[in-house]
Amino acid sequence: MNSKNLLIKGLALAIIIAFLSSCNLISKNKSDNIILFNGENLEGWKGDVNVWSVEDGCIVGKNTDEYKLKQNTFLIHKNEFSNFELKFQYKIIGGNSGVQYRAKVLDEDLFVVGGYQADMEAGNNYSGILYEEKGRGIIANRGEQVTVLENGEKEVKTFTTSKAIQSKIYNEAWNDYKIVANGNHLQHFINDIKTIDVIDKEVGANSNSGVIALQVHTGPNMKVYYKNLEIKIIRH
Repeated sequence: MNSKNLLIKGLALAIIIAFLSSCNLISKNKSDNIILFNGENLEGWKGDVNVWSVEDGCIVGKNTDEYKLKQNTFLIHKNEFSNFELKFQYKIIGGNSGVQYRAKVLDEDLFVVGGYQADMEAGNNYSGILYEEKGRGIIANRGEQVTVLENGEKEVKTFTTSKAIQSKIYNEAWNDYKIVANGNHLQHFINDIKTIDVIDKEVGANSNSGVIALQVHTGPNMKVYYKNLEIKIIRH
């Protein structure tokens, strides 16, 4: 085989290797974006079938006179996640709800979960806060930049008002929500408005990974809708 043929074959091989590498890169990038809800059923999720259902391409959770909750209940995704951006849309009619993340399942049979929660409500005060279910309670109110120190003490600064955030939230209509969890840095956004910004350093209390779960709260009758739940993995 002469040198010209060797050169041609070498170039062809290099092109094939480059193409395959490109395909692998594209595949990897695609895998960093995960659809959590298929729009048809609750495959991949576990919760009380009396509370959770799928209607018109949305996950729906409700608390009603016919099935009155005695404790908060959650629809729990099967996978655990660590560093990510989670985007979804929600609509809430009455009551209170939220999305747990980096959370721990405390009772699989009763669908009890504890951990970080991005709140939402039908009222005017709590949508967007960082709450810790079964833990430290409210970690950051709306408009707060909080550093939780290793010993649990807080350093708090204010970057906007709760009223300003509430003015951008649509009552009984669809809103965009984004949760960013990257290391010990946690941020919430509603309709592209930042609602909290937290650095959680508390030893033995902060969480690096866990499940995502949707909440229906005890109390008044309510109905909450979720759709377009998608998570983008943050790689380090």
